[in-house]
Amino acid sequence: MKQTQVIIYCIVFWLGLIVSGIAPKDRFTWLMEVFPAIIGFAILALTYAKFKFTHLTYGFILLHAYVLYVGGHYTYAEVPWFDTIRDFFHQDRNNYDKVGHFMQGFVPAFICREILIRKNIVSNNAWVSIITVCICVTFSVLYEFLEWGVALLSGENADAFLGTQGYVWDTQSDMLYAMIGAISMLVFFGKVQKRMLAS
Repeated sequence: MKQTQVIIYCIVFWLGLIVSGIAPKDRFTWLMEVFPAIIGFAILALTYAKFKFTHLTYGFILLHAYVLYVGGHYTYAEVPWFDTIRDFFHQDRNNYDKVGHFMQGFVPAFICREILIRKNIVSNNAWVSIITVCICVTFSVLYEFLEWGVALLSGENADAFLGTQGYVWDTQSDMLYAMIGAISMLVFFGKVQKRMLAS
């Protein structure tokens, strides 16, 4: 990646973070929702000299950050555009959180697969795909544990962070969406990523 591109990515990342933090619905929820993006940025910055991802992976990481920013600003249960979708399709809940959990599998799949291939950790293509999905689902499970921990520690303050909206199967469906996201990445972008890695 060229230096100018890196600077543009950084500016877009921090600009989105700042804008999302202007008068959010709930400050605690905003912080909890955008915190993974900040941690991710720190990790990518610290490892950039030793390991640079493809443009494709960085682009989707940035997109994922913006999904977190929107969810953090409005809370996942109250993103306005998805209220409109809910009403139009007569749904029971605002489903923006499912976009977030889809991305929680979709984007890490780019990262995991690229590391597995470039570091030659696994040489068999089928096993690369299986391990990628397993890592992404495990990541989703760990995130659900984190949400559970936050709910126990903060009590009522965690309602907006959890965003279950009374749906009893919310945790299970979150993990399912992450798995669908990881599989979707492999199906729709696996070959594209492989070509980019080859070049």
